[in-house]
Amino acid sequence: MDLNSDIKTLKGVGEKTAALFNRVGVFSLWDLLMYVPRDYEVFPPLVHSSDLKNGESAAVLLSVKTEPKVIHVKRLSILSVIASDSSGNAIILKWFNSPFLKKLLKPGLTRVFYGRAEVRSQAMELEHPRFYEREEYEKLTDVMQPVYSLTKGLSSKTIRSAVDKVLKECEIEDFLSPYEREELKLMELLPALRTLHTPEERENIVRARKRISFNEFLLFLVNIKRIKDEKGNMSNSYPIPVSAAAERIRDSLPYALTDSQDKAFSDIMRDMGGKSPMNRLLQGDTGSGKTIVAFLAMAAAAENGFQAAIMAPTEVLARQHAEKLGSLIKNAGLPFRTVLLTGSLSAKERREARAEIESGAAQLIVGTHALIQEGVSFKDLALAVTDEQHRFGVKQRETLSGGSHEDGGSIGGLRVPHVLVMSATPIPRTLAIILYGDLDISVMDEMPAKRLPIKNCVVGTDYRKTAYSFICKEIEKGHQAYVICPMVEASEAVSSENVTDYSEKLRSIFGGKVRVGLLHGRMKSREKNEVMERFASGDIDVLVSTTVVEVGVDVPNATVMMIENAERFGLSSLHQIRGRVGRGGSQGYCIFIDTSGDEKENKRLSILNKTNDGFKIADEDLKLRGPGDIFGIRQSGDMDFRIADIYNDADMLRLAADFSERISPETAVKLEKYAHYAGNVIL
Repeated sequence: MDLNSDIKTLKGVGEKTAALFNRVGVFSLWDLLMYVPRDYEVFPPLVHSSDLKNGESAAVLLSVKTEPKVIHVKRLSILSVIASDSSGNAIILKWFNSPFLKKLLKPGLTRVFYGRAEVRSQAMELEHPRFYEREEYEKLTDVMQPVYSLTKGLSSKTIRSAVDKVLKECEIEDFLSPYEREELKLMELLPALRTLHTPEERENIVRARKRISFNEFLLFLVNIKRIKDEKGNMSNSYPIPVSAAAERIRDSLPYALTDSQDKAFSDIMRDMGGKSPMNRLLQGDTGSGKTIVAFLAMAAAAENGFQAAIMAPTEVLARQHAEKLGSLIKNAGLPFRTVLLTGSLSAKERREARAEIESGAAQLIVGTHALIQEGVSFKDLALAVTDEQHRFGVKQRETLSGGSHEDGGSIGGLRVPHVLVMSATPIPRTLAIILYGDLDISVMDEMPAKRLPIKNCVVGTDYRKTAYSFICKEIEKGHQAYVICPMVEASEAVSSENVTDYSEKLRSIFGGKVRVGLLHGRMKSREKNEVMERFASGDIDVLVSTTVVEVGVDVPNATVMMIENAERFGLSSLHQIRGRVGRGGSQGYCIFIDTSGDEKENKRLSILNKTNDGFKIADEDLKLRGPGDIFGIRQSGDMDFRIADIYNDADMLRLAADFSERISPETAVKLEKYAHYAGNVIL
């Protein structure tokens, strides 16, 4: 079977199961192999009820003593029974939104119950425990069990079975020769893939993960090198001299630009004033003022009779950009026309927007992926800006800037537009030079003077009640809050908080006085836009979300960020997420809930207490990462790699960068074949 084949071609995967796989982002057989476990579980030996410890997961052989009891709190159902072991100690077993268990949990049922122990009201409880026949459980204690991110109806057993079939039936050729693998000290490809899904030792998981990370980095860097080589032959661009329009906008601003903003804008104007096309990365923390610098550059392009476009990662952010840009132009008394193009516009609105873009009636264009779709033709695009480049990938920004037309976009004229890429990912400069090899780099390391430093605290789960009270007080002052969870819905094997259940829990805790909203990446675009717009307009007080909010929307009124299971995120990702609050002049607060109970983990998170400098945090994060730290640290969305992490796998990034400069012709041919099914992950 071809690894590009649809998941439905796999024996035993019908339409219903395929739809479940699609929900978690698995569409092809290669997607399935890359859907690696988020963790690996070693089931502990059985213990007596007297050995249970608060906050720790454990397995106990228990007999159910009472009929199941179900209570409803708002839209949350809680099912509970009382059970005991041979000692007679009573244990409360509790499940949320699982009414179907009522038929199974009858008095006299004896099973191994495995879950997290919690002391509540002087009684010991097991929260949402899984249960097994004793013999079945004892078999699980012998091997490491992969833990996948799941969706309702899709089990780990189904995923494991499908992966086994692909590994047995598909031909997977390694593009590296045995000599190259030995030189690079890398695992063979097929054993690496097998180890990621069915490991025998934890040490081998690290080696397998590094091999796949090397592959992802190599494909990305080879593509970057191709782009750089192509651009090296380009010299005909749009010369844009220093702009009076940009100065008029600056004069109309109610604040002065920081030195970093001034320096970045000077870099941009110097690049755009030459004959060769600009290719520059504008790197700075969330809230450092990158967008206004981009707007000034766009105004300069418009003043010289050309067009400028900015592509945002979400519709809500695109709308905010369009409103802010239009307001700046109006306040400065400039005659430029701004137009918005997004996927949610009506057919008539899209036609009108495209017509203005094609005719040149609109000089300033703001949009989403809709800018690179079929039917969009610019009259004279001189500057292409992409916001949060890693959300788009190399291929998409190349389409906007005229480097590729495979997606149907077209650029008028023979000249090559200038390219400005903005990213809030605080990548250490040594890594940024490798990753953005086709771009010059401007770093903005200052915050606007009016923005107060965020106040942070790293706390345990016993602080939640205090945190909820603090959130309520901020809402009473007229502010808003975010609560971030690492998961969309409950997993059969991971005890992390999820937005689905958490939003219901908060509605129960806060009652009707606080309006709670829900947001996650699996929602349809229209639903996400609606929720973000309601939050931005103040119709939602507390938004419970996954990290999709990181680039979602600018809400100056939000002052509190509470992040559950903070230990499951990389420091740089946490830093970016907290940058969503305190953007309106009021004091911002971030509460990191550490559920690990691990001293080393708490020390890592405490770095966020000491500094709000994203680049320092990135460097510290890089120093702290050890070879065994492979779980719960992935940065959210960086470069859209499936497995590779630019911090944890910095050694593989450097190794791939070196190897990309000396690939043999034989290896290049095999790599191209590998890229046939793996390359679209990165490009």
